[in-house]
Amino acid sequence: MKLVAGNSNRALAEQISSYLEVPLASCQVRRFADQEIFVEIQENVRGEDIFVIQSTSYPANDHLMELLILIDALRRSSARRITAVIPYFGYARQDRKAGGRTPISAKLVANLIAHAGADRVLTLDLHAGQIQGFFDIPTDNLYAAPVMTRDIKERYSTENVMVVSPDVGGVVRARALAKRIDAPLSIVDKRRERPGESEVMNIIGDVVGRDCILFDDIVDSGGTLCNAAEALLAKGANSVTAYITHGVLSGGAVARVTASKLKELVITNSIEPTAAVIAAPNIRTLSIAPLMGEAINRTALEKSVSSLFN
Repeated sequence: MKLVAGNSNRALAEQISSYLEVPLASCQVRRFADQEIFVEIQENVRGEDIFVIQSTSYPANDHLMELLILIDALRRSSARRITAVIPYFGYARQDRKAGGRTPISAKLVANLIAHAGADRVLTLDLHAGQIQGFFDIPTDNLYAAPVMTRDIKERYSTENVMVVSPDVGGVVRARALAKRIDAPLSIVDKRRERPGESEVMNIIGDVVGRDCILFDDIVDSGGTLCNAAEALLAKGANSVTAYITHGVLSGGAVARVTASKLKELVITNSIEPTAAVIAAPNIRTLSIAPLMGEAINRTALEKSVSSLFN
């Protein structure tokens, strides 16, 4: 096996490399003056099982093109099998036609990756499970829940914990975590009565005196999360902590979270944390390198990946 890393999350790639005790293959990813991307694989990969580690996070288009060009370079270098390891799959929120004359960009990106030459895909906490079906190649969707479950059990008395879904769409994901830690489930029902008016948060479930764990896959602006924390505390919750897999945290999200009533926002390093995220006093990062590394190892050895989550 050989590991190849793009520029989107070099720190995570190095952690995975350390876990597997396999050095990152020597390759050069650079740009011409007009920002065209150039890739050169600087060692022999003929007949090798290659894993390309690259999140398609901000700047999403640049990192996506890096991934596609890396895959093409490896295919033309006669690699035996190419697995695209995408800890954060960008464009996943565009998984359906939200209105007339709009794209399904997640399907387009899936087609691009397959046509570039990837033989399979390994990703983490897809925004919608059906995106696996967008790929015409084998796709493994891993879950960060085991990593988060371990952290919750180390820090909380689970008898007093309540798992909360920040919206109705995330109920299945939140229920799976609640089942893992044997905790009850609550739901935040978010409604906007009229355009331009603030959202009304209705809490389904009794959260009085509970340590609430908001659980979701992506935090972007952070607005919904911070509003949900306020609503839960207003209903009598003891504390509110958010566990989110992908910390997109665009715009003023970090400042919003820092100023909010959230006790803590816990994210994974599927997206490389910015300096602002690292400096934030109430944002903490969990490493998914052991999880991704073990999944890569099992894929290389043709062993079961799904058994990681049993």
